[in-house]
Amino acid sequence: MSGMRIGILTGGGDVPGLNPCIKAVVEGASERGWEVVGFRRGWAGVLQVDPEDPASHAGAVEILTPRRLVGIERTGGTILHTSRTSPHLLSEPALPAFLKGRFQPKPGQATLDCTPHVLKVLEHLGIDVLVPIGGDGTLTFAAHLHRQGVKVVSIPKTMDNDVSGTDYCIGFSTAVSRSVDCINALRTTLESHERVGFIELFGRNSGETALLAAYLAVADRALVSEVPFDLDRLARFIVEDRAQAAGNYSIVVLSEGAYAAGEAPQAQGAMDAHGNRRLGGIGDVTAARIHELTGVPTLAQRLAYLMRAGAPDALDRMVAAAYAGLAIQEIAAGRFGVMTALVDGVYATVAADACAGGARRLNVAELYDPETYRPRIRRFMGKPMFLY
Repeated sequence: MSGMRIGILTGGGDVPGLNPCIKAVVEGASERGWEVVGFRRGWAGVLQVDPEDPASHAGAVEILTPRRLVGIERTGGTILHTSRTSPHLLSEPALPAFLKGRFQPKPGQATLDCTPHVLKVLEHLGIDVLVPIGGDGTLTFAAHLHRQGVKVVSIPKTMDNDVSGTDYCIGFSTAVSRSVDCINALRTTLESHERVGFIELFGRNSGETALLAAYLAVADRALVSEVPFDLDRLARFIVEDRAQAAGNYSIVVLSEGAYAAGEAPQAQGAMDAHGNRRLGGIGDVTAARIHELTGVPTLAQRLAYLMRAGAPDALDRMVAAAYAGLAIQEIAAGRFGVMTALVDGVYATVAADACAGGARRLNVAELYDPETYRPRIRRFMGKPMFLY
């Protein structure tokens, strides 16, 4: 299988662990005499290539070698850059200039499907196998390509850890660790000013990151996306927590998708091609309301991008390297249409379209007490390392 050409890209939000994964794929391929082509900016880089214009390759694709990637395993983010582009859910203004006017929406749809162009680019560049690294959006399109005949081996990443089919996604451990560090660091300010801190974490519709961060940082309460909270009950809890604390302060951790009963999650801006609006602001809103109800001083802090900034921790480096090694081994064995995964704590592969099963949600019955708004781990026996 010498002479094989592998395409690799990273899509969606950046997370720590992408660069170690890219490097391990390139090194594994190089050992077998394979060439690796990196697409910049995820699927947007593939769309940017015009087979009739060699100049369009500049800035869109790059030949990756071990020498080019020396030291990147110690860094966060992705050297290939990233985007949230989905080639089958595009608007006309989002198309590169040379593609404008070439595609029409299907009946009943407002978006354009540029899959034919993606297939043409992969054939033009001689890509034998594609290794996309991303969340459910990026990998769902990869599974779609596999159904069109493209050889695909996908790798899951997301700090929300919500891709279906795997217990673990690259970036999750670092996000939780960084959140715990930040929550504990804020204790000095909260105690000094005797405030109630509302610390909002990324996670969209999955409360797993907020729950585990609250559990490990021993926060007083945790508000997750899956369970609406009662504002009056929360206010009573907070007053009690603050009064019982030696430092006269307390901490509430919130998922960005958390919301009060009878209301909707805080959302901003226009809907994207997937029908989603950006979530955020529930920490500020809840802090203000609790202050109005109780009179206690509050402080709201969004950790936001700090959760996925900087270098990966040891676990994310290890999983990134293992997923990359597994992907290379699957390619060498001629097995395609799969996604690398951790299943019950063991490295495995699942069908590439397993990611399309919908974003995974927090197992409330096993991990959370919706009456007290606290983590409650009902059993450890048989659970994966990060519970789930």
